[in-house]
Amino acid sequence: MIEHWRLLTHGSNTASTNMAIDRAILEAHKQNLVPPTIRFYSWSPPAVSIGYFQSLTAEVDLEACKRYGVDVVRRITGGGAVYHDKELTYSIVIAEKHPAIPLNIIQSYERICNALVRSFDHLGIKSTFAPINDIVVNGKKISGNAQTRKDGVVLQHGTILLDVDVETMFSLLKIPNEKLKDKLITDAKQRVTSLHQVLGRNILFDEVASALACGFQDEFQIALSPGSLTTSEQHDTRRYKHEYFTQPQWNHRR
Repeated sequence: MIEHWRLLTHGSNTASTNMAIDRAILEAHKQNLVPPTIRFYSWSPPAVSIGYFQSLTAEVDLEACKRYGVDVVRRITGGGAVYHDKELTYSIVIAEKHPAIPLNIIQSYERICNALVRSFDHLGIKSTFAPINDIVVNGKKISGNAQTRKDGVVLQHGTILLDVDVETMFSLLKIPNEKLKDKLITDAKQRVTSLHQVLGRNILFDEVASALACGFQDEFQIALSPGSLTTSEQHDTRRYKHEYFTQPQWNHRR
């Protein structure tokens, strides 16, 4: 019998709203109120998110973000600073003991990222998983992923780059000196790619979302049923946004 997971497609939200929704879904799944959930979303305005263990002031040029109208937020997942602009972000929330998810963290990254590899197949792109948590195409990173485990629930989210603006990205991050900045930009252009660059055309969010839905269904042999946030998830989203993701005490905590 095929297991049904929930699919949420949310389009653009602010950074604090996006992070609050992911956290609210985690809480709902912990309480067995919702099934395993896949969510697709984007960011408006563009944003920089930092990993749970990072220092916001050490990693991000807050004045530059303010000048360019870029949001900043701390994730509940680990990893480094990420600039979110022309991309699709996915998240998956699922019980840690679900048979589809290996208990080993490295293996769980690979299992979930295999769904992304299958998704790229649907777009006619050959990609590979690069441990610990990247997807590469032609030797260049096109997707980075981060994970946390809380109260028996796994939350993993990651980016699929539709296009990439390396110069803007590094203008928002703190770099010790301009010489190093130029080198980092050059290196990043050699190490990072996007669907636009690979396909040679613009690609829409909906096309990528459709491919991702197919990839997750292929990998996990499940059916994705379109849904919406429950009333309790909407309430928790507002609460987490107010109590955490818009608060300096959270975003500047390290």
